[in-house]
Amino acid sequence: MNKLSLLSANEVQSGLCEWLIARRKGAKLSRAQLAKLSTVPASTIKKFETTDQISFRQFILLWQSLDDLSRLNSLTQKQIVHSAPTSIEEVLR
Repeated sequence: MNKLSLLSANEVQSGLCEWLIARRKGAKLSRAQLAKLSTVPASTIKKFETTDQISFRQFILLWQSLDDLSRLNSLTQKQIVHSAPTSIEEVLR
């Protein structure tokens, strides 16, 4: 199911990185403190924050340390899609 998107993978990756940086700073955590909390080396966190590059596993470890992992997991759950009614009978049901 490929839908047309004006977003590139790089834009999404960059957005996720910026979001995690904001969460880290909002929690008043240094990179070293986040490294200790997440088990991701501080050098890897610095590289991620400057290049947007990180392994998926390490990304999850960072997310888990800064937010509720179930929010990320919810993206993989089946979404219930409600289509717009096509007749008055459907509206009345």
